[in-house]
Amino acid sequence: MTSVNEKSMNFNKRVKVNFDGGDLTGDAGILLYKEFNDVIGLHKAIEEMVHVKDDVSHRSHVNHDVIMQKIYQNAAGYDADDHADNLKYDPVFTTVLDKSELASQPTMSRLNQHLDKETMKQFQDVNQTITDRFHELEPPEVLVLDIDSSNSPTYGDQYGSSYNPHYGENGYHPIFMFEGETGDCLKASLRAGNVYTSRQIVAFVGPELKRLSKKYPNIKIIIRGDSGFATPELYKLCDKLGADYVIRLKANQRLQRIANEFENEILSDPEIDIYDGCHHEFYREFTYKATSWDKSRNVMLKLEKPADQLLFIPTFIVTTLKYSPEETVQFYAERGKMENYIKEGKLGFAFGKMSSTAFEINANKLQIAVLAYNLNNGLRRFCMPEKMKKHRIQTIRTCFIKIAGKVTRSGRYITFKLSSSSLYKDAFFSTLNRIQQLPLLC
Repeated sequence: MTSVNEKSMNFNKRVKVNFDGGDLTGDAGILLYKEFNDVIGLHKAIEEMVHVKDDVSHRSHVNHDVIMQKIYQNAAGYDADDHADNLKYDPVFTTVLDKSELASQPTMSRLNQHLDKETMKQFQDVNQTITDRFHELEPPEVLVLDIDSSNSPTYGDQYGSSYNPHYGENGYHPIFMFEGETGDCLKASLRAGNVYTSRQIVAFVGPELKRLSKKYPNIKIIIRGDSGFATPELYKLCDKLGADYVIRLKANQRLQRIANEFENEILSDPEIDIYDGCHHEFYREFTYKATSWDKSRNVMLKLEKPADQLLFIPTFIVTTLKYSPEETVQFYAERGKMENYIKEGKLGFAFGKMSSTAFEINANKLQIAVLAYNLNNGLRRFCMPEKMKKHRIQTIRTCFIKIAGKVTRSGRYITFKLSSSSLYKDAFFSTLNRIQQLPLLC
């Protein structure tokens, strides 16, 4: 007979606790993710498009089910494979995967060992399929492609890990592309820790930009990035494919000279008092050709004089947009939302947790994490109540996923009886109704 740990509470000895509740779950909200998954066809896309080189013909857990288990676990906050052992008989996870028990940690680890460059590309293809289906639900009027890099800390002997002086620690240096207006992660790629920000940027951006340009020939596409991506190769790529770009430039002697001339004009204007204790901003547009550029390009200059500083702060942005300098700078500033998207991915979906010593396994883990991120982002955007659409995953888990429930089974039905005291029962059913009103996309 199995003994169960049971403890009395000091505040009242009549109150006892144990973990022998039986067929209960603390993650009933994953049912919503399964319902949305069936609408967008994520599981089906993985089954059809991801082909793991594994010669085992008979198994209890097929690879596409194990991958989907990883995604559901990640969405619920269980990003480590070890968590699978404790969740083995959880009624929600077994129900959404239609299994009597979940794949164990050793099974997940065996799958990891068979992931390679080909499966990484296949995961990216799955992600493209899913984000395209999001566009079917909400056709874009403009596509703003934000690109940025980040840091994934590493610990120990992990291939490709290196010290990055910008972040001041050892790690990888992944690169991301997000859709600026929606927060969908369109693409991600793990890179060695010591590569420069713009390394292989054309190889990263080019295929997706070409695909989207062909798929949406009448929609404006804009590449937006910081000064780490200010390379002539990227400008030429955008020119070739008809995309616009808004990219910050690093100041150099020539650009600083132009800024100084503009500053002198401002200081010599008797009608402008920059030392009046107020915040001042001044804008100018000019053409500029760097030595490495094939032609002159438009550059927007912003001179900012904060109220509590003596000196001007210059900002240079190269662009093909036909906006005013002020509008261009404001549009560029909106790329700050991408930092929140990356933060959401790292804190909420383990974008930065690369635990394997093998680089390719870590690269595939990132792709699976991106799929979990987009599954949540799509559900949040299209189905959650309006007041909850801006919530981050930590709040969503508290409101929607971490709901206690008891399962009852009969010959015909599996019924989840959720906590009667849940504060979000109305929002739960509202979300479920919206999911069920969506057209099937697969």
